[in-house]
Amino acid sequence: MKRTFVTALAALFLAVPAVQAQKVNKNSFLSKIEKSDADIADAKKGAKAATWVNRGKLFYEAASEPTKNLFLELDPMMLKFSDGDATSTEQVTLLDVPYTAYVYPYYTAYVKDNKVVAWTQTQEVYPDALDKALEAYNKAYEMDPKTASKVKDGLKQISDFCAQAGDVGITTGRYADAAKFYMTAYEAQSSPAYGEKPNLALLYYAGYLKTVEGSTNPEAYAEGADYLNKALEEGYADEDGNIYYYLFHCYYGQKAKDAAFVMKSKDALLTGIEKFPKNERILDGLMQLYTAEKGVGDPADLVSMIDAAIAENPTNTDLWFGRGRIFYALKNYDESIASFSKIVELKPDMYEGNYYLGVFYALKGDAMNKEMNEKQYSSQADYDADLKTVNAVYMSAVPWFEKALELKPNDLDAVEFLKSLCFRLRDEEGMMDKFKKYNELYNQLSNK
Repeated sequence: MKRTFVTALAALFLAVPAVQAQKVNKNSFLSKIEKSDADIADAKKGAKAATWVNRGKLFYEAASEPTKNLFLELDPMMLKFSDGDATSTEQVTLLDVPYTAYVYPYYTAYVKDNKVVAWTQTQEVYPDALDKALEAYNKAYEMDPKTASKVKDGLKQISDFCAQAGDVGITTGRYADAAKFYMTAYEAQSSPAYGEKPNLALLYYAGYLKTVEGSTNPEAYAEGADYLNKALEEGYADEDGNIYYYLFHCYYGQKAKDAAFVMKSKDALLTGIEKFPKNERILDGLMQLYTAEKGVGDPADLVSMIDAAIAENPTNTDLWFGRGRIFYALKNYDESIASFSKIVELKPDMYEGNYYLGVFYALKGDAMNKEMNEKQYSSQADYDADLKTVNAVYMSAVPWFEKALELKPNDLDAVEFLKSLCFRLRDEEGMMDKFKKYNELYNQLSNK
């Protein structure tokens, strides 16, 4: 019986003629909007809350019409029944993820594993229609609070539509659009007629996306800081405290405009680490700031913080990496070496761990060599003993650079270090042959 029903349903689908093209009656909407403009300009009609409720509904429908048949997890076969044949289909990659794109006049739907997972609206019926809808609903409630129920329904439609549009905007990498949708959803929920506390996560998501956008559009950082600060002011705190890390980036990204933003970024991180002492992103931000910016503070102050974090999570290579960076800033190469030795113990095949362990041995050797050159020797034997000690440190760097080169063949930086080190150590057994090998490779790579 069940099989008969399914078969009949399939036959019904096949019997329905496919819509030949997506139909959005833009002209009809524009005519209705023109009439609505006339209505609100009319003294009598414009004084009625119902006129504004209807206007809010009209603009919402104008905004949502192009994508009203789309929802997540939709079978792409159903697009044909709702919006007709796609103009074209093509294979695309968004944020390193491959999709099949179904191109329609007003949108492009992205399909993966035979499900619609995102879309991008490519045309609109009326510019800023959602803002117009929001404005109209707020006006209706202002004129007559008795419209609260109808207005709230309209506001909820706007909020739901925008929240979903923000979600798919993240998937497609349209971060600026996604941030705007989340903010519109927040504004809809903040309207007096909504009657509930707005979801502050919408502000957080908008601020986070502005932080991401800031890497290519620095002007976005200011908006991001505004959104994140507003979320904090209204009592929002994400579970891990990452909001302070993103706020740091929003401030730090504005330092070219005003150096005061550097200290603002520091304050954001210190506030965050006080509330979320285990947040490794905040710790990393502090390390970046203290080691990159003069006058911010003494990197030594961070040692106790990061050691406490490592005690809680001793296998986290990012923390060990950060610890090594802190001690590098302090010119304590033994502790940098200890930190990166832990990294290669945890992840033997990490290029950065091996490369920087070689670097810190080389830097330690340089520091010892400088000290030797400034020292007055009374005997050749003392000089030779110190030289042997220094060369042993330089020798310790070689295998780590060789491992880095094995992991990243033809890496010019590693080859240059090896060439220089092996030349310095040329009197040691086998080092002259290594110098010739790496010198030849360096010349080959340099001439490419």
